[in-house]
Amino acid sequence: MPSVYLFAIFSSFIFNLFLIIPFIDLLYHLKFQRKPQKTRDVFNKPTPIFDKFNKGKVGILTGGGILLLVTTLFVFFLFIFMYWVFQKKILTNYPSIASEIKILVFTFISFGFLGLYDDLNKIFLWTKTRFFGLRMKFKLVLEIILGLIISYWLFYELKIDIIYIPFFGVYNLGFFYMLFATFVIVAFANAVNITDGLDGLAAGVLTFSLIGFWIISRSILDVPTSLFIASWLGGLLAFLYFNIYPARLMMGDTGALSFGATFAVIGLILGKAFVLPIIGGVFVIEIFTSLIQLLGKKYLKRKIFPVAPFHLWLQLKGWEEPKIVMRLWLISIIFVIFGLMIAFMK
Repeated sequence: MPSVYLFAIFSSFIFNLFLIIPFIDLLYHLKFQRKPQKTRDVFNKPTPIFDKFNKGKVGILTGGGILLLVTTLFVFFLFIFMYWVFQKKILTNYPSIASEIKILVFTFISFGFLGLYDDLNKIFLWTKTRFFGLRMKFKLVLEIILGLIISYWLFYELKIDIIYIPFFGVYNLGFFYMLFATFVIVAFANAVNITDGLDGLAAGVLTFSLIGFWIISRSILDVPTSLFIASWLGGLLAFLYFNIYPARLMMGDTGALSFGATFAVIGLILGKAFVLPIIGGVFVIEIFTSLIQLLGKKYLKRKIFPVAPFHLWLQLKGWEEPKIVMRLWLISIIFVIFGLMIAFMK
């Protein structure tokens, strides 16, 4: 019933559209805005180029992810309840519908709370450390712990332990699947967080990528994941209206960490781990350039790129923000199309 999912997207969009203006007013009242602050990298060194291009973001509201977390879950559970009321069968490819829903919801909420704590640190300066928000090592440990919990459920409850690679076949990773899944979840949580530096960039790329995974989930008749993506997409579309240049509202770490981790989990649940880095290609480029830069500083004692991540390098070259975002949106669409081609190959 494709109309059910379209109705979920539309319902979520309307629901968010009605709530987002009062929510913006509330954030202004709470002063939930980006503060002027000198940032430092993981080596505690100043980042003057980052500060230069982000000084215009000071004062922008940064709690958009909070609203999307609440509305997505509300719409999702509303439609699950409607399936139960009208006695419609919820199709899934796994032994337990409850486990699939639990994994999606836990990922969405747990990484959201981690991001919220980081946002509160940045905005209200709860800590007296010289770092911007949580210390990177501490945050990474928490992400790994959450990733391991989710990976444990994927392995033991949903019985996922294989990776399918087109042209090469199926590979059973056994127990090591949990380590692989944890790496994927943590990597994408941080990739989306890094990408969320320009108005509309992360939210737009995520929207296109989720449409790709929604097509895959519909093709394998996975109702819980299809409904979750549909409920999420409607909210993202409403959020994008206020997030595109010039943004009135940013998703913050609350949204970025939650959305990145959940995006990865959706790919794992759908059995499409191999196409995750393709459909989410822009996110991979962003985190890969940041990682290469970090490794260069640590081991070679020099920068590999003039600046990282990729979108910041384009800004340094003189590209205007809307131009960067639109070009990366187009690249994301191409990645999604190519990823779908790979995903449907036998």
